[in-house]
Amino acid sequence: MPMSTLKGYAQRLLPDRVQRAMDQLGEMVSVLAEMRDPKVMSSLGPSALRGLVLKRGKQGRPTLTESRHSAYFDWTYPGDQPEMAELYTRAKQGQWDGDDLPWHIDVDFDNADRGMFPMDFLDWELGEELGIKLSEAEKIRLITDMGVWSLSQFLHGEQGALLAAAQVTEAVQFMDGKLYGATQVVDEARHVEVFSRYLETKAGKLYQINDNLFTIIDALMSDGRWDLKFLGMQIMVEGLALGAFGTMYNKTREPLLKELLKNVIQDEARHVHYGVVALREHITGQLTERERREREDWAFEVAMLMRNRFFAYEVYDEWFSHKVSRASWRQFIGRSPGMEEFRTLMFSRLVPNLREIGLLSDRIRPHWERVGLMRFYDGRAADEVTAEDLLAGEAAAIAA
Repeated sequence: MPMSTLKGYAQRLLPDRVQRAMDQLGEMVSVLAEMRDPKVMSSLGPSALRGLVLKRGKQGRPTLTESRHSAYFDWTYPGDQPEMAELYTRAKQGQWDGDDLPWHIDVDFDNADRGMFPMDFLDWELGEELGIKLSEAEKIRLITDMGVWSLSQFLHGEQGALLAAAQVTEAVQFMDGKLYGATQVVDEARHVEVFSRYLETKAGKLYQINDNLFTIIDALMSDGRWDLKFLGMQIMVEGLALGAFGTMYNKTREPLLKELLKNVIQDEARHVHYGVVALREHITGQLTERERREREDWAFEVAMLMRNRFFAYEVYDEWFSHKVSRASWRQFIGRSPGMEEFRTLMFSRLVPNLREIGLLSDRIRPHWERVGLMRFYDGRAADEVTAEDLLAGEAAAIAA
């Protein structure tokens, strides 16, 4: 009998709680094993320990994260980045008030025709094969909880973006970047406000932060390098979130949520554009080759954490932890049409931006190819895609 078969059989003899713990440990080890650069390990490793092992984001109390960045002052106030200055003007003109959203709309999540996601978001036939057998009412509730989980992670990510934007505004070395950064702090505060209000007053539920997302935010907030904060938040987290927002905007049939996401997407398009402008010259012209390679490896490892983030284990723990294995749930979520589209749009936004700022060299491309993401390489970067493109869901703007 093959060793893998014996191992699987032995694991099935263990109590469910032990099997789940071993599965979680195996995922963490697989993520850490991918980290080839010692500096990437030193950057992400402690945060992975706090997030994936110690579950610091799930302890029911605020998290204290040490910050080591330097604030950059320029007492001459130069107009040093015309593209950032133009973004600043657009941001001032694009401000909106969350109170103006149609909060009076009654939200009925039990009505499949007005849900956050359509019913075909998940593959119910596959679920049946994997032991996930639900009534029609339970299917509607599970679809709703997947939507609530997604919005909860959006909210947690926006809080991370709020604090990171404040740090970046201090640390960025362009005066025009500081002015624009201040508008992003306001944007992120507004996003926290509206997502929190929606979850509290309409959904009545909030899922805890996903461990992988906690790891990324913790690593960003505690790193002292301004450009890594930019890379992590503006390119990685914000870029992936933009794809996720676009997917939900195009799929949701709930009118209040659709209007909320429309406004958020218009802000986020500027945020990612800002990251591309700030990093394009810095990475290709001011870093040593060793520093550039470290950021290249760091971006790949964070992308893998973000990809793993979307298995929605927090929903699994609530619904199925004593009924089906984590492996079966991973298969169910991983192969469901809606989640496949989520991942496609997220990475179609990310990969062209990494190419644009110089972090997809011949050295790293085989790793992206191995995980099936190089197909997005020729897509349009953030400085070529407008919010109108994203809201329209144009294939040419969304995917390569």
